[in-house]
Amino acid sequence: MQARYLGLEPAPFRKLFGLPDEVLARHGAIRIVADSKPGFPCRITLRDAEPGDTVLLLTHQHLAGETPYRSSGPIFVREGDGGAYAGTDLPPDMVSRLYSVRAYDHAEMMIDAEVAEGEALTRTIARYLGRDEVAFLHLHHARRGCFACRVERG
Repeated sequence: MQARYLGLEPAPFRKLFGLPDEVLARHGAIRIVADSKPGFPCRITLRDAEPGDTVLLLTHQHLAGETPYRSSGPIFVREGDGGAYAGTDLPPDMVSRLYSVRAYDHAEMMIDAEVAEGEALTRTIARYLGRDEVAFLHLHHARRGCFACRVERG
């Protein structure tokens, strides 16, 4: 089963780009200058920020349904006009990380989950997407728990 990896749409975040730090704070966001790679994975482009790039650290609601699994958490977005990643290849910057793969049905109820990385990650994703009851997947960074991206059938 082919997967389609989806970064977040940049439009909701653009209003924050370039704002002074004190204004960002009122929105619950902070600006950070990336000082390493890897370390600051952008949830829009699904690429790590380069050292010297500015990223915003803010809360994002990645599951908004009226279910017990409604959820939000911290994410990085790189300041700029990068478009959302949407492709059938696992982005290269994501290959070497450990992820929690969470499978959801059409009602946004979690029906299964597993931790995987590398080749096991792509096999786990294909196996879940091959199940009829699975509507979509979310990948979360397993160590810190942050939302990484949405995965749908390709």
